[in-house]
Amino acid sequence: MRSALFAAAIGLLALGASAPHAARAQTAATDAADPYIWLEEANSPRAMAWVNAHNAKATSVLEADPRYPALYREALALAEAKDRIPTGGFLHGAIYNFWQDADHVRGIWRKTTLASYQTAEPDWTTVLDVSALGKAENKSWVFKGAPCARPAERLCLVHLSEGGEDAATIREFDLDTGKFVDGGFVIPKSKARVAWEDENTLLISNAWAPGELTASGYPYIVKRLKRGQALDQAVEVYRGDKADGGYGVSPGVLRDSAGRTLAVIVRPLDTFRHETYVLTPKGTRRLAIPMKASVEELIAGRVVIRTEEDWKAGGKTVPAGSLAWVPLAALKADPAHLKPTILLTPSPRQALESTATTHDKLLITMLDNVKGAAFVYTPTAKGFARARLPLPDNASVRLAATDDDSNRAFIGVSGFLTPSSLWLADAGAGAVKQIKTLPAKFDASQDVVEQLEATSKDGTRVPYFVVHRRDIRLDGSSPTLMTAYGGFQVSSTPAYSATNGKLWLERGGVYVLANIRGGGEFGPRWHEAGLVEKRQVIYDDFAAVARDLIARKITSPRRLGIEGGSNGGLLMGVEFTQHPELWNAVVIDVPLLDMIRISKIAAGASWQGEYGDVNANPKAMAFWMKTSPYQNLHTGVKYPEPFIFTTTKDDRVGPQHARKFAARMEEMHLPYLFYENTEGGHGAGADLKQQAHTTALTMTYLQMKLMN
Repeated sequence: MRSALFAAAIGLLALGASAPHAARAQTAATDAADPYIWLEEANSPRAMAWVNAHNAKATSVLEADPRYPALYREALALAEAKDRIPTGGFLHGAIYNFWQDADHVRGIWRKTTLASYQTAEPDWTTVLDVSALGKAENKSWVFKGAPCARPAERLCLVHLSEGGEDAATIREFDLDTGKFVDGGFVIPKSKARVAWEDENTLLISNAWAPGELTASGYPYIVKRLKRGQALDQAVEVYRGDKADGGYGVSPGVLRDSAGRTLAVIVRPLDTFRHETYVLTPKGTRRLAIPMKASVEELIAGRVVIRTEEDWKAGGKTVPAGSLAWVPLAALKADPAHLKPTILLTPSPRQALESTATTHDKLLITMLDNVKGAAFVYTPTAKGFARARLPLPDNASVRLAATDDDSNRAFIGVSGFLTPSSLWLADAGAGAVKQIKTLPAKFDASQDVVEQLEATSKDGTRVPYFVVHRRDIRLDGSSPTLMTAYGGFQVSSTPAYSATNGKLWLERGGVYVLANIRGGGEFGPRWHEAGLVEKRQVIYDDFAAVARDLIARKITSPRRLGIEGGSNGGLLMGVEFTQHPELWNAVVIDVPLLDMIRISKIAAGASWQGEYGDVNANPKAMAFWMKTSPYQNLHTGVKYPEPFIFTTTKDDRVGPQHARKFAARMEEMHLPYLFYENTEGGHGAGADLKQQAHTTALTMTYLQMKLMN
């Protein structure tokens, strides 16, 4: 039976009112009929009392299970282990690393030399102890990074979040003195975006006066702040609009090894479309690139541009998913008329992943049928010469860090059963050497990885990876955990997970990673196939992989569980409501679930390019009224008992979606478990103990449901 909200919405669409008016009226109707809007008050006493009561229920069930103590001990030991790879970054002539363990729960920012870093036991010097700082200042500080002013990279802007929120306090730090700068730059708690224009100048996007934020809570005004000036003395250089979508206006400054610079301002109109501006002596000028294109790098006086849609300019077409370049001098002289040169165009089964520059090389990582590779591009007189770095095949490859002062880079390599390793690359010589590897964290000797394909409802081939015991019995009895993301052009690739290995695979579980549409595994077209009202193909892909697993008798609905977070949490919610018969366990992490009120919760308005604007687009409204998990729970349906997890401090997605979904299930007398961590931001927890607790609760739930 359709919900009353759904019926009311369809009735409004049938009235023949103007599209935006009908959509707005429909939204008003759903708001009026929603009895749980009070749970959207993130920190109200009433809402927190509800949270505490439901937390107590979930923990009383899960922590009482005899498996929980061992799972927590193992999860915490893995999280706090000191033999993890301390991934480093090149900074100010040293290697810097942020590290957390049992002795440093909130973490330390530390440094060592490159020579020492390559040894088994590097000689670290602590630069900033975040736990000690928080204790001294009576704050629950979480380290959120520290961009530093090039070329010297001595002065840095330390971002500190209270409890893990996206909003942060920004304070200037001197790496030479190891102290915050007296009288230095300070930006109070906000979602400000900051870029160093030079050591004495910042470009800051911020809410400069009350209310100067977009509907999704992001800034849209950029000002230039000189050293010694108060914030109210900053001079405006660009202004977007309060009605802008996306993640807010952001400044950035690119610099090449010769000291040439390019200051860029990006104005998002929605999640994916944005205008790009450059700062020139004559003021801010619009850059003539597509709205789905971005300035990526500056190298040897050439500006590298990534395009996610076809770009017609200078008498040629740069295909979507490609890289192109234009001379910096020509761009600055005439930003409105560019003549791009194509640098790279992937094949249909490939996708561009990431780019970064060293002193005078361009590094690029790519996916080929969801398997990674890295390349060095060297500027030549007419373009770039390409060479592949000799890294392991059949693995994920990521650029971990690059050095602006040399051609060195750190590259991470990982596979489902191959412990993660870190490689030092010499991009100039085209050579690599493994300098660190994670010790095996679980016994993978009996496991294998397969890459299989399912056929979706519309005939599309959807690849997926299966990790299982070599001697698996194909009788449908294997406990199987399946996951995917399916959105925002994010690629899901093989990765070594100590927790999945130790707490799931070692106990006989099967792990499945589905490369469904909506992601970036095959470039822009794979993503755009599932935008807005076309999104059902994403959910069909996921269900198709599940049915393929069942048809191959790898598992069965009784033994099949699914898990996903954020946009993946929305995926779980849709699969839960559309196909309850396919799963016996559903983990819904930090999710989006109320897609009708999404724009009114946390930063939800920023994702309208992905999901559509239900307040103005009747097609988006019609799609989500029949698809949004919160609006599509029904009595009389046999649902599996889900585990719903969120965090109070999540100021990105917000805890409201998870709360309201659980409350609706409670109203319908449907079984569920709900847990909300009071810290942690948009993740599993603010520190390692909180993260281990979340992991243990989740794994206990999965084993209760799938292994009993």
